[in-house]
Amino acid sequence: MSGPRSVAVDDRGYPRFWDEERETLEPAKRDALILDRIRHQLAYAWAELPFYRRHWEAHGFHPDQVTALEDFTTKVPVITKKMLVADQAEHPPFGSYARELPPGGIARIHGSSGTSGTPTMYAVSKADWDRAGDVHAMAQWCAGVRPDDVVQVGFPFGLFFGGWGVVQGAERIGATLFPLGVTDSEKHLQLIARLGSTVFSATPSYCIHLLSVADKLGIDLRASTIRHLLVGGEPGGSLPGTRKIIEEGWDAIVSDAGSTSEMYPFQTSVGCEAGTGTHLYTDEVYTEVVDGADLNVPIPVGERGAIVYTHLWRDSQPMIRFAPGDETYLATDPCPCGRTYPRLPEGVLGRLDDMLVIRGANVFPSAVETALRSVPELGPEFRIRVSKRGALDELTVEAEADPGDDALRARTEEALVRVLGIRTGVTLLTPGTLPETTFKARRVVDERL
Repeated sequence: MSGPRSVAVDDRGYPRFWDEERETLEPAKRDALILDRIRHQLAYAWAELPFYRRHWEAHGFHPDQVTALEDFTTKVPVITKKMLVADQAEHPPFGSYARELPPGGIARIHGSSGTSGTPTMYAVSKADWDRAGDVHAMAQWCAGVRPDDVVQVGFPFGLFFGGWGVVQGAERIGATLFPLGVTDSEKHLQLIARLGSTVFSATPSYCIHLLSVADKLGIDLRASTIRHLLVGGEPGGSLPGTRKIIEEGWDAIVSDAGSTSEMYPFQTSVGCEAGTGTHLYTDEVYTEVVDGADLNVPIPVGERGAIVYTHLWRDSQPMIRFAPGDETYLATDPCPCGRTYPRLPEGVLGRLDDMLVIRGANVFPSAVETALRSVPELGPEFRIRVSKRGALDELTVEAEADPGDDALRARTEEALVRVLGIRTGVTLLTPGTLPETTFKARRVVDERL
């Protein structure tokens, strides 16, 4: 088990970095290491994992074709969740993209929630599980977690991977861990006060929901002992408006973390205390942002595109150019924290298949959230209704506030126009009308189907 390796010290007397040499490496040197690991993974998958060899041969690809990072992007075909599910159905339980492990060789079995169909099963070898502990510790150290923290976890524990990564990293750091999981919201608030928890980890939606619950109970979360919020599980934690509401309501620093369950260790995208977006630990999980219409076409830094992930070290079910269907954009300018990794300035913006096309305009639920969070009088919950009026698609946003406040409705409509570029309807609902978010928010009701 390793600990932090850094000569620089933070204002709490701890090393500033978990691994200073690695996290501050010159990007060109890091790229050379990344290419070496990519070539290793390609050769391994070709020789040992039938799923990849079949897929690559069908597309006329061979690992020898990759001699530069650009070759990797332009020549290696992507894989998708649908392909993984089909392969596991044909080669149960873990698919032909998983190497056969000896008895006792699997440390953990987890799975997707299966909300969109059949759950995908994940088998993590003992070596990969142990390495992931260091990766998650490095990420949570970046987010501000230290050994003297009490980390209260509000993610569920079960088939879903989410909360387990938080547990693993906090334990490796040596922090005190309180894995309460999903429970009554009042209990979370009561135990924060009783135990003096200093870090709270949950979805952004749930952190905002707790602000509403605390307000009803007369609890001022700004006076609580929480000083860091580690959020993930859904887009939003890096959106400026959402982050501002959480940080101001809790008087704590918000760090967004996480990617997808397939990409375990998934906290390779994590926000630092400077609040510049999420750092991408690209020497662990190589992350590309490419053309959403053709995933083998690179795009310039700063342009919005599709995310593609690759495991560089995992050999139990490695993902090589996995496209989860998410949209984002990159930044490579220096961060005040000193880490030299590329960043996602606003994290994951949303799923490409969640994008709504309304009167020719592309609308993401995350953009609606950005607009609504700029109107402080609105409650934490909202819903997007999409309907068809004649030949035209119409979008109506429902938010909670005084239904008779026409001035507030008008200001909300103006905020939406400013962000979305199109005019939408706004319906104000009596507070408490919409379902409370206790895990991941379900925001869109498509009535065209």
